[in-house]
Order: sequence, then structure tokens, then C-alpha cells
Amino acid sequence: MAELIKKDITPDELKEHVEDLNGIWTIRGGGKSRQWNNIQYKQGMSGKNVGSKGLSMNVATVPVGGVALAHIHDGFEVMLYILQGKVRHEYGDGLKKVLENEAGDFIYIEPGVPHEVFNIGDEPIIAIVARSAADEWDKIIPYDRKTGQ
Repeated sequence: MAELIKKDITPDELKEHVEDLNGIWTIRGGGKSRQWNNIQYKQGMSGKNVGSKGLSMNVATVPVGGVALAHIHDGFEVMLYILQGKVRHEYGDGLKKVLENEAGDFIYIEPGVPHEVFNIGDEPIIAIVARSAADEWDKIIPYDRKTGQ
């Protein structure tokens, strides 16, 4: 089974560009860059830097030819809006189902659905990613398409 690659920034760096304006929090320009599972992220907001209890949000970029390795969201929902590019999801048991989306599409991924993400276009995929989990990637489990686990 492939291991999900995580290159994160420190907790202090996560808070470095956050402005707390007494109930409204701001990160101008999206903050520092982060990487997880072959996807580049703008820093975004989560429980790690703004104290959110049930949400996190980032902007994700998948390079041309890039693949976000197969994984499962354990107990949280994800919604995406594709700003640029074309994406293919292979999903379900054994990743045998296929769905393609492009700029302008919204995507909802239920908790527990195995999926792998491929950039199938000739430009980077850029997507807004919202999760119903404040801890971002902490509840993501690698998935092996051969064993179904």
C-alpha cells in the first residue's frame, strides 16, 4: 500500500498569517503553501489555526499528470469546487467506478468512499476544498485498491 505523503508547516507557521479580528478571522492571500498526498494546498483555515470546531477549508492544486493516492475520509464529508482543470476520480470498492469533472463542477464525497484523484488535463487542477472536520487530514486513511483496505 502506498503511503500518503505529508509535508506540512509547523503549528506556529499555521498561525503566523492569521488575523483575529474579534470573531472574524482572516488569512490574506491564502497563507503559506503546504503539501499532502501529492497535492499542493494554500494554508487555508482549520481548527489548527482559527479554532474552528467542525470545518476546514483550503485551495488545492494538483499538477499536470499528478495523482492523489487512494484514500478514505474517515467520518467526515468533503465538498469541492473545481476552478480550473479536469479531474478523474476512480472510486468505490476496488476503485472500479470512474467519474470525470472539470472547471465549474461541484463534487461531494461521502465519508468512507475510497477514491483516487488524477489530473487528466493539460493544466493544473485548482479546487476549493471544504471538509466537515476541523482537523483537516488527520482522519484520512490510505486505501489499497488490490486488497480493498
